[in-house]
Amino acid sequence: MTSLSVETLAADAVEPITSAGNAQLGIAVVAGIAVIVLLITKFKLHAFLALTIGSLALGSFAGAPLEKTIASFTAGLGSTVAGVGVLIALGAILGKLLADSGGADQIVDTILAKASGRAMPWAMVLIASIIGLPLFFEVGIVLLIPVVLLVAKRGNYSLMRIGIPALAGLSVMHGLIPPHPGPLVAIDALDANLGVTLALGVVVAIPTVVIAGPVFSRFAARWVDIKAPERMVPERASEELEHRPSFGATLATVLLPVVLMLAKALVDIVVDDPESGVQKVTDVIGSPLIALLAAVIVGMFTLGRAAGFTKDRLAGTVEKSLAPIAGVLLIVGAGGGFKQTLIDAGVGRMILEFSESWSIPALLLGWLIAVGIRLATGSATVATISAAGLVAPLAADMSTSHAALLVLAVGAGSLFFSHVNDAGFWLVKEYFGMDVGQTVKTWSVMETIISVCSLAFILLLSLVV
Repeated sequence: MTSLSVETLAADAVEPITSAGNAQLGIAVVAGIAVIVLLITKFKLHAFLALTIGSLALGSFAGAPLEKTIASFTAGLGSTVAGVGVLIALGAILGKLLADSGGADQIVDTILAKASGRAMPWAMVLIASIIGLPLFFEVGIVLLIPVVLLVAKRGNYSLMRIGIPALAGLSVMHGLIPPHPGPLVAIDALDANLGVTLALGVVVAIPTVVIAGPVFSRFAARWVDIKAPERMVPERASEELEHRPSFGATLATVLLPVVLMLAKALVDIVVDDPESGVQKVTDVIGSPLIALLAAVIVGMFTLGRAAGFTKDRLAGTVEKSLAPIAGVLLIVGAGGGFKQTLIDAGVGRMILEFSESWSIPALLLGWLIAVGIRLATGSATVATISAAGLVAPLAADMSTSHAALLVLAVGAGSLFFSHVNDAGFWLVKEYFGMDVGQTVKTWSVMETIISVCSLAFILLLSLVV
């Protein structure tokens, strides 16, 4: 493996690894992304390998020496995993505790007991949004789909009327709200403030999820009127447990990291004095690492112990939570390597020059780039990471709030029109027992509504913050 000093890497970050012109760089970017798409879709290669090979191809097409391309890729992979790897692991642990302890079921049962009839789609949005905060999208789907199917079956609801709001809540959380991997990496790449991004993300997420969830579900239910498939209704995760954590304790545990990070953002805005004792304290407890670590430790008692878990069972839950995220970490890391290769090749500088001549607002440009990569690769996380790296130069002179909005714009673009090259597309199709056409008319359209509505609200916010 190539070993370079910190000074060399820093120099490479400033000096492009190639002297190629804009035309060659543009062709290299298209070719690099095409290689990734072809490997993922045609040859069914794992995204980690596809991103690694695509990064090397990008450097080669741009005329960069192989050793410099490798150095850029490994530096980007290392810095990305160092920045968000621990946070992803902590989020996975919290999500596994929530699922195995029956805490997720407790939230679901409590809210459903209070809702019926027309209120049910709104209850599903609330459930998905709460549970989706600490969970990866795929984990959230696996956790929530049984609930959706049970509610639809027992209440004799159209599956789309119940399912679309739940999927919308999960998807919005995944694309816009940290601590999900995409937003976290984008915040790191654009040097945005996590607390401000979280706060503005919530402001954008609420109206977006209402439109894409309960409102759109009315139309989706008319277009695709199906019932819950009997073969897909499984047993609930916590049927064998004698005890479950209370609703209040579960909700408080899930929201703890969000509250701590928002408190830090609020104190930073109101106090704005680095020497203040209050700000020093909130800077520590509101950092993503401490906030999520606190939630995990608290969750071991409020969720694990409350469910009657022994020390060995708790240790086993933590261990099982980490194995499934190995692939996620590698994909996120390789996405960071691809992003760094793009930057070091001079693509960021090229985009900056083009944006000045095109007069396209930075927020719209970030959204468009993320849309293109999302359509090509099918991965919201890869789209967010790559687009954030490309538009990073545009964030250099931005205010704190506008840098946060750029993160959200990239995240919104990464959700645009999920189709056959997206794993989420097939998950939804199989769980709901739909054909490809029905999945496009419901799931794909919902994702597009989320992306476009989010952009509209982001642009409106940019006028007032």
